[in-house]
Amino acid sequence: MVKYFLGQSVLRSSWDQVFAAFWQRYPNPYSKHVLTEDIVHREVTPDQKLLSRRLLTKTNRMPRWAERLFPANVAHSVYILEDSIVDPQNQTMTTFTWNINHARLMVVEERCVYCVNSDNSGWTEIRREAWVSSGLFGVSRAVQEFGLARFKSNVTKTMKGFEYILAKLQGEAPSKSLVETAKEAKEKARETALAATEKAKDLASKAATKKQQQQQQFV
Repeated sequence: MVKYFLGQSVLRSSWDQVFAAFWQRYPNPYSKHVLTEDIVHREVTPDQKLLSRRLLTKTNRMPRWAERLFPANVAHSVYILEDSIVDPQNQTMTTFTWNINHARLMVVEERCVYCVNSDNSGWTEIRREAWVSSGLFGVSRAVQEFGLARFKSNVTKTMKGFEYILAKLQGEAPSKSLVETAKEAKEKARETALAATEKAKDLASKAATKKQQQQQQFV
């Protein structure tokens, strides 16, 4: 059995802008799990299509029950191959990605098509398909469920990262959600409180030292 995903997203930017942003997505605040990216092949076909292959390295934190199935020295990084076909004439870009290690545990294959949105020519539509499979006897269903859930989570991060880069390229300040703003405010308040505590300790230490010196003068 294979878990299947089908989804559609819309970016409120033109296809040309999304195409440019695609090659500049990393790094961004939502892609901390992406460690490296390298172009290993690129060519322009006689019919003016751009073919590319990239190798990406991503972190792969396994669930605890899966860690027990593999030795401690197994790499937690996942190597991803990404093939892409860009057709500027028809304004479409198709990408295929799949992992080339940890295949015994799980294989995630993804196909995305970027095209002009049919309702608004200034927007870009992303049609996404994915297949999650596992060859582990006895726990393949659990692995596939976990893989599908992680894939959906990563799609959300991908879209946020895309929006961030698009806003940056267009010279706009990326908008932050209320949750993100509140989290940053909380972290800043915590840092301020820690700094205030350290300063108070320092002042108290200096006061104690000064008092001790004064007492020694009267002895």
